[in-house]
Amino acid sequence: MNSFPNELLAGYRAFMDGTYKQQRNRIRELADKGQTPSTMIIACCDSRAAPEMIFDAHPGELFVVRNVANLVPEYAPDGRHHSTSAAIEFAVNGLGVSNIVVMGHGRCGGIKAALSGGEVKLDEGDFIGKWMSQLAPVAEKVASAGVMTDGERQTALERVGVRQSVNHLKTFPYVNDLVEKGELSLHGAWFDISTAELWIMDHETGDFVRPEND
Repeated sequence: MNSFPNELLAGYRAFMDGTYKQQRNRIRELADKGQTPSTMIIACCDSRAAPEMIFDAHPGELFVVRNVANLVPEYAPDGRHHSTSAAIEFAVNGLGVSNIVVMGHGRCGGIKAALSGGEVKLDEGDFIGKWMSQLAPVAEKVASAGVMTDGERQTALERVGVRQSVNHLKTFPYVNDLVEKGELSLHGAWFDISTAELWIMDHETGDFVRPEND
């Protein structure tokens, strides 16, 4: 039988000696009373862009769903399995979050795959290719921009993907209804894993700007 990864056991021991000791009462309260996060983060699976680390969040503060390239599909109640849509439904209708943040990041592997036009397949099922096909129309336009470097095209599509996902959130009827009532806010963000810079999407223009740090 394979042994459990030693680095995970070491991390667990560090958690018990550190975070758990410091926040034991908070964690027990969350267990007894349930979670009440005000913000949902839709982020990428990439191990270098963990929302809890980036936003220095404590247990119970963020409701996080992660998928390849932080994509939000359009609302599609077709009876199929939709894990991201299920998480959105629970966050909004079950937990009553007041903010949803779609956070992309630099050097995203899923975005790189989308720009390649599906040339590289990791498996016959090609789940990644099918998932990233949501970006196919805009990926083709960005990929054909000959005046841009490969790095510029990568960053551009990472940010365009965030904008598209924010727009897709509005196709969920209950999300759009709460946004129009002013009870739910949608946000876009992009994190540079090289410099740790956070860029925020402007609601009016769709451009990404650096927030002012006090």
